[in-house]
This record gives sequence, structure tokens and C-alpha cells, in this order.
Amino acid sequence: SSSSSSSSSPSIKSKKTSDLEPITLQSLTEDLSFGAGVEADDLTPTKVVKLLDDYIVGQNAAKRAVAVALRNRWRRHRCPEDLRDEIVPKNILMIGPTGCGKTEIARRLAKITESPFVKVEATKFTEVGFHGRDVDQIIRDLMDNAITLTKTKLKQRFKSRVAEMIENKILDFVCGESASEETREAFRALYREGALDNRLIEVEIPEGTGGNSDGVRFDPTSGPLPIHELVIKVDRMFSKKGSPGGSHPSMNKRKMTVRECKPVIEEAEFDKLLTQEAIAKEAVMAVESDGIVFIDEIDKIVSSSDTRHGADASSEGVQRDLLPIIEGSVISTKYGNVSTDHILFIASGAFSQNKPSDMLAELQGRLPIRVELKGLTKDDLHRILTEPKANILRQQRALMETEDINLEFTKDAILRMAELSEEINSNVDNIGARRLHAIVERICEKISFDAPEEARKHKEKGLEGRCAVKIDANEVEEAIGDLLKKKDLARFVL
Repeated sequence: SSSSSSSSSPSIKSKKTSDLEPITLQSLTEDLSFGAGVEADDLTPTKVVKLLDDYIVGQNAAKRAVAVALRNRWRRHRCPEDLRDEIVPKNILMIGPTGCGKTEIARRLAKITESPFVKVEATKFTEVGFHGRDVDQIIRDLMDNAITLTKTKLKQRFKSRVAEMIENKILDFVCGESASEETREAFRALYREGALDNRLIEVEIPEGTGGNSDGVRFDPTSGPLPIHELVIKVDRMFSKKGSPGGSHPSMNKRKMTVRECKPVIEEAEFDKLLTQEAIAKEAVMAVESDGIVFIDEIDKIVSSSDTRHGADASSEGVQRDLLPIIEGSVISTKYGNVSTDHILFIASGAFSQNKPSDMLAELQGRLPIRVELKGLTKDDLHRILTEPKANILRQQRALMETEDINLEFTKDAILRMAELSEEINSNVDNIGARRLHAIVERICEKISFDAPEEARKHKEKGLEGRCAVKIDANEVEEAIGDLLKKKDLARFVL
């Protein structure tokens, strides 16, 4: 029978799972690292700047400040214990006109670092006591991201172990638990080849797979729970408690293909392997020691001394609420209390209507590293069009290739786009690199609209390969010239 199988070809999964040791907090923390671990050893400031250079043109001062701040997290973990708690991160304030790369640095930073990271808009929050989100929600969002990150890391570690379980579980459903070893091995070979992927089977899965299998969590800090959500949560809780196995969830029978049931069974197996408490503890530790918060549009909650009058729910009160979080305080979340002492805060703003000195003095003091990002010149705009890995022109070419059209921009056309972008930015509102999106879309509007018909005509003529379309400086001038004339006239309209 299948109970006599060797360890290389394990038998019925249901028997094997019960023999597996539960994953404890001790086994979780072994080799599990975030921004301070082995993966970060090679992430030197020079390497971080190079990675950012692939996507962002110029702004070296901002890139260097961010790279050093990241490396300092790694250094702190290697300091003596008596000093480790005393070393606090030096928070950063990035100042620069709109469209110069502040938010893009945050987006790329989130992909480079394996630390818990959250990007928030300062304008989302209101002062405590007003209707709206208070700033404590920033840390709760960061915790939610850390839980997801921790689960992902753990899934990577136990991928092979769970793949073995999924294979055995599916073989149980396909050929039955009492099948002979030869039958199981025959089906195992078919499963590994993918021959069973479209086969319809009836599977038993725990109710509510993919949710929290250790009970229902209510977060007292997130305000009142809608009544329909409350009913669903309580119903799930009682269905688990009232099942014959005590606290084991009730099982659901569903018909699905082998391909469809793989992720469902995988989620159920991970829920069995990983305890929610262990994941939460590890996530809290990761947030407290390696968390990064990027607060965008901080200038929008700053009102200049000239325009300050009366109460504003989204202005000075939000700055006051941010003070204790940035300085270091304990925030209550549904996963436990989180200390913000060692979380790195990076704030950014254009400060076009006001000055950084209009911020509360206490908040300025909590953002000691100040980095100024420069406005974009014609050369910068030209580099943005050509240098980054996923530049705008390459994206446009890729979109057109899906329609069998080979789109080509001449060197003169690209140069003229950069010149016009700078001209419109200086004469009208300066929106930085975002102006390039508007210009490229306007130039490619006609070919984008006519692309399917052009490709069809090309094929009807019996021509081979893709339909070639070349855009030169004259076409750029024709498409954008109207925009310049209209803007010039607009200045004389009262």
C-alpha cells in the first residue's frame, strides 16, 4: 500500500502533514532577513545609486542621501547592542519642483529595498477629531505591507516543502488514498508533465481559505466595522468553532481543474504551516527596525504665514500629529503595538506656494537632512526620453509593435520634443517630465488611432514584416505647434 513508500516519493499527504513540525517563531527568524540581512550586504550606496540611475535621470544629491540612509540601517544592525537602540535614523526632506523625480525615487526605492515600505500622500490625512483618516493609519498601512512581505519571504523558504504537499494532495483527489503505489507513481509522472492540468476533480478545501485561519481579528483602532462585515466575520468564527473537529475549519467540496486547485491548496497548506502570531511578531520586528515611510506632497499641509487664517483640518493640525510619530512613539495596530523610534521617514514636496521654513519648527527639526532637487533642463528632458530602461519612447514602440507597426523616432524629432517640452514648461506651468507624456501622446495620437487599419492595409498589399512608421522633426512641429500658439494667445485673454 502507499504507506510503505520511500521518502523520495512520499505517500498520502494527509498522513505526512500531521507529522510535519509546526513552524515556530525560532524557525521563522532563522535566515529570514529584511533590510539588514544577507541580501543587503551587497546593497552599497554606490550600487543603490546605479540601480536608481536605470530609471531616474540626474538628481544625484537625492539619490546619494537615500542610498546612505538605506546603508545606515544595515550598519546599525551590526553595531554593539548598547549603541544599537541609541542610533536613530536621520530623516530626509526632499524639495524640488513638480515632475523632477521625487515620487519616482520612492517608487524605485520600494522595489530595491526588501524592507517594509509604505508611500502615503500627506493630503489624505486630517487632524485628530475631524472626520477622515488620522496619521496613525500610516503605521497600520506599513504593518499590513510588512505582513504581506513576511508571508512572501516565508512562502519562498517553504516553497519546495509545500509543492510536495500539493502534489500528494492532488494525487489523493485524482486516484484516491487507497490506490496502489504503482498507480500513484504513474499519475505522479503525468502530473509533473502537466498532463493532468485540465482534468476536473472534486477537492475538499477549508472554508475561508486564504483568510486568517487562527480566528477573527477585530481592529479597535480602525473605527466602527460595517454591519455586513461584522455578520460575515462572526458567522465564520462560529462555523469554525462549531465544526466536529473543535477549532478546525469546516471543509467545502468544490469541482475544479487541477490547474485551478493548485493555488487554492497552496494557500490552505501555508495557512496550516504558518501561525498568524509568529508572522505578526516577525512583521512587527521588521517594521520597528527596518520600516521606511515616504510622505509625499508634504508641502500641501503647510500654509504660508501670509495665507494662514482660521482652522484647517488638513494643515497645521496634521503637522502636529506627525511630530510624535516621526520623533518616536508607540502606535496601536491589530497586530500589536509598534514603536516608531527606528522607522526612517522621507518627506517630499514641491514647495511652490510656500517655503520649507513655513513648516512647524519642530517638524523641520525632525527632518534634518534637506535635499534640493533641480528643475529639468532641455538636456535632462532629452535624456529622460532616451536613457531610462523603460523610457517613454520605448513604451510607445512596444505598444505599437502589438499592432504590427514598427514605430521609429528620428534623432531630430527626439531633440525637438525635448526643446518644445522645455519651452512650454517655461512659458506655461512647469510640470517637469510629465510634460513629455503629454507631448508624446499628442504626437502619436493619429498613428495610435489608425494603427489597426494601417497594419491591415500593409498585409493586404502583400508586404512582409511590420508596417514601418517614421516620425521626424516636422511632424513633431505640426503636432505641437498648435499647442504653442494657443498658449501664446491665452496670455492675452482676460
